[in-house]
Amino acid sequence: MENERLLVIFPHPDDEAFSSAGTIMQHAETKGPVTYVCLTLGEMGRNMGRPIFTNREELPHIRKQEMIEAAKRMMIEDLQLWGLRDKTVEFEDEALLAGRFRDLIRELRPSRVISFYPGYAVHPDHEATARAVVRSLRSIDAEERPEFLAVAFANNTRDDLGPAHVVNDVSAYTDRKIAALEAHASQTGGLLKAIEEDPHLRDLLVNERYYHYPL
Repeated sequence: MENERLLVIFPHPDDEAFSSAGTIMQHAETKGPVTYVCLTLGEMGRNMGRPIFTNREELPHIRKQEMIEAAKRMMIEDLQLWGLRDKTVEFEDEALLAGRFRDLIRELRPSRVISFYPGYAVHPDHEATARAVVRSLRSIDAEERPEFLAVAFANNTRDDLGPAHVVNDVSAYTDRKIAALEAHASQTGGLLKAIEEDPHLRDLLVNERYYHYPL
C-alpha cells in the first residue's frame, strides 16, 4: 500500500459524500490516509430532515454529528471542521483563506487535492472555496504541487469543459457511498429518493467524475 495522503476541501457537510465518497474510501483502502477540511457546519441548510426532525437552532449541532459519523463511514482519518459560517465563505478574505490552504498542503504534502472547479460549482460558497483552493495551488511550485481533481456539476459543464478528465469507477463502494449519504440524514432524504428514480443520478453512485483545472 502506498503511503499517499488525499486532501479533500469542501464548504459543507455532505459535499464530500455526494461528489467523492467512493474515491475517498478507495484511497483510504489502497493508498493512504484522508484529510477532509469542511469549512462550515452547513447551518443554513434548507432541510430539517424528511420528515422534519430538527429545527434551525439545532441544525448545526445535528449536522456536525452527521459529519463525524459520515467521516467514520468513509474512513476519513483526519476530519477538520474549520467553523466558518455557512453562506458567508464568499465574504472571507480569499488571500487569507488560500494561505491557510497552502500552509495545510505544505504540512500534509498530499498527493491529490479534491475540491470544486471554479465557475462550475453553482453555490457561492462552493465557488469561493474553489477559487481559494486554486489560488493556494498556484502559489506552490509546480514540482511540489499535488494533483488537483476538481468537481464540476453546473448544467453547462459538459458543453464548456467536455467529458471529465478522470472518471473513477466506484461501483465496489456503491453501498458504502449510500451509507455515507444516509449519515447526512437531515439533508439527503430527498436526494436518496431522487437517486432511486433517476438513472442519471444513480450513475453518481457508480462513477465519480473530475476535471483537471489549468494551473
